[in-house]
Amino acid sequence: MDFAYTVAGFAVGAVVGLTGVGGGSLMTPLLVLLFGIHPSVAVGTDLLYAAITKAGGTLAHGRKGTVDWAVTRRLATGSIPAAALTLVLVGKFAPGGIGGATSLIKVALGIALLLTAVALIFRKQIQAYAARRFGGQPNPVRTARLTVLTGAILGVLVSISSVGAGALGVTALFLLYPGMSALRIVGSDIAHAVPLTLVAGIGHWMLGSVDWLLLGSLIVGSLPGIWIGSHISTKVPERVLRPMLATMLVLVGAKMIGH
Repeated sequence: MDFAYTVAGFAVGAVVGLTGVGGGSLMTPLLVLLFGIHPSVAVGTDLLYAAITKAGGTLAHGRKGTVDWAVTRRLATGSIPAAALTLVLVGKFAPGGIGGATSLIKVALGIALLLTAVALIFRKQIQAYAARRFGGQPNPVRTARLTVLTGAILGVLVSISSVGAGALGVTALFLLYPGMSALRIVGSDIAHAVPLTLVAGIGHWMLGSVDWLLLGSLIVGSLPGIWIGSHISTKVPERVLRPMLATMLVLVGAKMIGH
C-alpha cells in the first residue's frame, strides 16, 4: 500500500466527516491532479470507495429511521439503469473504451464539481425557494416521476465522473420534497448512493478501470478520517466550512475542464 494514498484517504474522510459532502468531489480530482492516476481508474476506484464508506452511513441512518426507502427506490429506479447504460455506451463507442474516454471524463468531472459547488453555496436559498414554490400541495405522481428522472441524471453523472450523489442529490431532494426533514433527506441520499456507486463501480471494474491496491489504501485512511471529522464537526462552524469547500471545488472543477 502507498502511504500517500492512505494520507489522502484520511484527509478526504475528515472533510466528509466534517461537512457530509466531498467524497467523490475531492477524491477523484485529487487522484487525477495530484497523483497522476488515469481519470477512468480514478473514477472507477472512487466509486467502489464511496460504496464501501457510505454503506456504514446507510446502516446508521437506517437504524435511526432517517431513510425514506420509497424515495430511495424511486431514485435508484432511474439511476441504476442510467448508470449501467452510460457505461455500456462509453465502453462500446468511446475510442479505446473507458480508458480512451479521458477528455469526456475530465469535462464531466469539472462540470459536476462546479454544479456541486453551486449546490453547496446556495443550498439554503434553494431549500427556501422550494418551500415557497412547492410547499403547498405537491402532486405525488409528478413528484415521483421527477424523482426517477433526477435519479437517471445522477446515474449518468456519477457513472462518468463519480461526482454528484452527495450535494447534488441532496439539493434535488430539497427541491422535490420541501416538507421532508434535512436529516431524512441526507439519510435517503446516502442510502441511494450505495447501490448507485456499487453498480457503477462494478461496471468500471468489468471495463478494467479499478485499482484494488489503491482502493485498499484509501479505505485504510478514510475510515479513521471520517470518524475524527464527524467528532470535531460540532466545533467548526458550517458557515466557514461550506464556502471553503465550494471555493476549492470551483477551482478544481475549472482546472479539470481546462486540463
